[in-house]
Amino acid sequence: MKRKLLSGLVTALFVAAPALAFEPFVVKDIRVEGIQRTEAGTVFSYLPVRVGEPFTEAQAADAIRGLFATGFFSDVRIEVEDDVIVVLVDERPAIADISFTGVREFDQKALKDGLREVGLAEARIFDRALLERAEQELKRQYLSRGKYAAEVTTTVTPLERNRVGINFTVDEGSVAKIRQINIVGNQAFKDSTLQGLFQLRTPGWLTWYTKNDQYSRQKLAADLENLRSFYLDRGYLDFNIDSTQVSITPDKRDIYITINITEGEVYTVSALRFTGDLVIPEEEYQQLVELRPGDVFSREKLTRTTTAVTDRLGNEGYAFANVNAAPEVDTENREVAFTIFVDPGRRVYVRRINIGGNVKTRDEVIRREMRQMEGGWYDAARINRSRSRVDRLGYFDEVTVQTPSVPGTTDQVDVNFTVKERPTGNLMLGAGFSSAEKVVLSGSVSQENLFGSGKSLALGLNTSKSGRTFSLSFTDPYYTVDGVSLGYDVYHRTFDPSEISTIARYKQVSTGAGLRLGYPIGEEDAINFGLAVDRTRITTYSTSPIEYRDFCIEYDCSGPNGIGSVTVNSLVASAGWSRDTRDSFIYPREGAYQSIFFDAAIPPGKLRYARATYQYQHWFPIRRDEALMLNGEIAYGKGYGGKTLPFYRNFYAGGIGSVRGFEEGSLGPRTPDDNDSLGGNRRLVLNAEYYFPLPGSGMDRSFRMSVFVDGGYVWGENDKLKLGDMRYSTGVGVSWSSPIGPLKFSVAQPLKKKSGDDTQRFQFQLGTVF
Repeated sequence: MKRKLLSGLVTALFVAAPALAFEPFVVKDIRVEGIQRTEAGTVFSYLPVRVGEPFTEAQAADAIRGLFATGFFSDVRIEVEDDVIVVLVDERPAIADISFTGVREFDQKALKDGLREVGLAEARIFDRALLERAEQELKRQYLSRGKYAAEVTTTVTPLERNRVGINFTVDEGSVAKIRQINIVGNQAFKDSTLQGLFQLRTPGWLTWYTKNDQYSRQKLAADLENLRSFYLDRGYLDFNIDSTQVSITPDKRDIYITINITEGEVYTVSALRFTGDLVIPEEEYQQLVELRPGDVFSREKLTRTTTAVTDRLGNEGYAFANVNAAPEVDTENREVAFTIFVDPGRRVYVRRINIGGNVKTRDEVIRREMRQMEGGWYDAARINRSRSRVDRLGYFDEVTVQTPSVPGTTDQVDVNFTVKERPTGNLMLGAGFSSAEKVVLSGSVSQENLFGSGKSLALGLNTSKSGRTFSLSFTDPYYTVDGVSLGYDVYHRTFDPSEISTIARYKQVSTGAGLRLGYPIGEEDAINFGLAVDRTRITTYSTSPIEYRDFCIEYDCSGPNGIGSVTVNSLVASAGWSRDTRDSFIYPREGAYQSIFFDAAIPPGKLRYARATYQYQHWFPIRRDEALMLNGEIAYGKGYGGKTLPFYRNFYAGGIGSVRGFEEGSLGPRTPDDNDSLGGNRRLVLNAEYYFPLPGSGMDRSFRMSVFVDGGYVWGENDKLKLGDMRYSTGVGVSWSSPIGPLKFSVAQPLKKKSGDDTQRFQFQLGTVF
């Protein structure tokens, strides 16, 4: 029988009426023709009619629309033959395979994952529109990598069973580099000075890693803002960037950037006054001002002034204060006056303090560091102090604070602390190379935040050719609710430098235990006390220095001439004070740390000596992620009651903890015959270290690089303290909190050394966190 065409292509359905109208009829049967992969039931589910039901022209149109909308078919037709509906479809091909040729810049698996997100993936229906979109996105990715000459060719190959294979053939070309950055219109400052402000630059010795010689619109925008800030901070109020041109050579290898600027004239500040609802006396505002009449205008100082005023109002409970500076420009006299409008808003108090992000750490560990109380007036200084104290715990990589207003109120806020926990368990493995001991191995297992309680437990083991150390420590930082800390220490040490040439020969075996108490006496200050018992056995040899044998004789040596063994018991009391204003325990950038520590052997033990150590460390922020650290340490020890300072309580210098570039403990007095290190009763160590992010690491604080200069020396009791004896070194260091644990590298070069000094130029440390 002859079929009647009910409807044609869906496109025809939308622009014209069906080719042939028909009267409704009762369906005897339904057939589907043309399907290869699609199930017939899928087609039936889109038909608005069943066998035995009447079928109309409107239902035919709805069926075609629905089937075409599935995306499975490129053509849909419905025909009728003796009241039998025949659905004819042309299936779209399925994607059998997606491959890449010539792609080296990107990981092919990552590319396939990206295509899958836009609907282009193996086993899915092929859509040429999606393919064209994917091709353009791939080209855009190459442009973002600076490969402007990259060409992408797409090939679609028909396969059996109505499938296709898609191949992206890429000619990546070479990376376009910035060959020149021209600044036109500058007269007050040299080109080199202004170009030094830019992150973008021409190829250099490190740009292969930083990629800063590749053009980026985002980086250029940031560089232009840095340029603008540079001029505005130096009084150029009329400074303007007139135009920016970025051009690329025809071979798409070289990029030239030209920036046209107008510097204008330097403006000075003629007046600065406050107006509005001042709330507090204007004299207090004036103390916060960094710009005075007659000063050259600086946008940075003006911003710091308004920020300081906002923070001062925040300390009074005005959490949403608005402080804005309005300029009055006198172009004729090149002067500018500022009126700072103060709108404190309503005074608010804190409803709740919420803590989030702490999966392991208990809430109470964080809350006990809070200085802002719930139900109290909002105090920005107390909130900042709370954030700083939480950060200094060392349990978190990041601590952020938000103060949203409470919905439906005008005088309440919540304080939301969000922390990002870091692994505080540490399995540390260390290795060092030296000319004396060759390889030094060390290990420790510690948990700074035991079961999320804030308590710490550490087990240490150090082994080398010269000895072994075993130690166990436990600390409860909040033994009482007032912040009194309690700690215990147990140790066993064996030291025998017979196998090395750095330190004079003797053998020491020490076993001891101690108790520590700490008392906070302020927000940044604490005092601590300790009491420990120690039992030490000293063995001397015929090759031991006379100083060591004299000690053996002083405490009843077992053999003649100070050659033999002696056991001394001691009770050691200690006391100390520390003040810590650093902004972070793990990644400090500003603030200071200083401490005084005193320990003495007291009756009824045999030993009689006292030692004191003072350390001062200061951090100076230089830029957003850079800091300069200056550190100084001085130590002094002496015997009393007719006794001498035990030689094994001497101070030593040299090594990774004091003067890098020199062998551990090698600086100071030496034996005249064997040139072995004796240590001394006076020590001075100075360090200067400049920290900055590892190039290319962006905002990741886990990467840090530094350049340093170390200096230090140790003097014996009979030596005259001369600064000319100091040894100095310089070098570079890298630290990384990697997924497998902390990694530290340092390479040092002695700047001043003398004959007989032992050097140690390279050290690394590897740890695993859990």
